[in-house]
Amino acid sequence: MKTQERSSEDDERAMADLAEVADWRSVWGPPDTGMDAIRALVNRVTAATGWRPWAPGNIDPDRYTWGLVTQRETVMLVLPDAVLPESPRSGWSAYDVASGELPLVEEGLDEHWPGQLELARRYWGPPVFVGPGADLRVPPEWRGRRRHLAVWLRPGAEIHLYASQPGPDDTAAGFGYSVYASEVA
Repeated sequence: MKTQERSSEDDERAMADLAEVADWRSVWGPPDTGMDAIRALVNRVTAATGWRPWAPGNIDPDRYTWGLVTQRETVMLVLPDAVLPESPRSGWSAYDVASGELPLVEEGLDEHWPGQLELARRYWGPPVFVGPGADLRVPPEWRGRRRHLAVWLRPGAEIHLYASQPGPDDTAAGFGYSVYASEVA
């Protein structure tokens, strides 16, 4: 197993960019493909966030996602119902993990989780949920896929910060965050 610990600079920029979107409802749209659907996606997100398309004249008509660049130069992969920062993940991660090393990976994730959570709190405030990914309050589609999970609610969205749950077929683990469309928030 190899580990690395990167500066939090990339994540701090991306978290600040996500924090500036006050209302996510105007970002989301139908999961259509084609030139018109991609243009509509890019136009919606640009109008709601001020982010600019990373390749405005080079649209692949078979895609339903697109990359947009924030004012802080963070690339965000935008789907009709989610936003995923493309920045290199900060903090601690493990890779080239052998199946016998899973307890060491879990120990590393547990040790570094409080720092990741504190970083996110600086930008997003107090979360509405912090707990293990196996908690029964976590929806079934997420349960067990995350070792740690924190959730923040915004109008039209949930922001998830998580530590991945390593399994026997996983060769890497670390921390990530994403924004998901929500009707509840």
